[in-house]
Amino acid sequence: MKHLVIALALPLALLVAPPFHAQTLPAPQVEEEEGFDLMQEGAKLLFRGLMREMEPTLNEMGKALSEMEPALQNLMALVDDIRNYDAPRMLDNGDILIPRRKDAPMPLPSTPLPMPEGEIEL
Repeated sequence: MKHLVIALALPLALLVAPPFHAQTLPAPQVEEEEGFDLMQEGAKLLFRGLMREMEPTLNEMGKALSEMEPALQNLMALVDDIRNYDAPRMLDNGDILIPRRKDAPMPLPSTPLPMPEGEIEL
């Protein structure tokens, strides 16, 4: 009989007892901040490495552009405004044409560019 009373009392005690709440601890701010710091430092290292690898190529490209500057200035003297031209198109033989728009104003006459020795203007 004693066992029967205990067997009935135990489930009743569990039903009546207030529920236990899990104790929540505050989120560790230090670990979160450390994570962001580590990610930021990793990104810095990545970009520094990329710049170190790209530096020789960028230097060569800058040198090539400075060597091309006179030719680009001559080209810009011929092309008055890029908005006066239609999109380029390639012909069957591989030639590329950049037609001037029909509604574009006529370019101002300019002095002809000096031709390098040995070249013939077509």
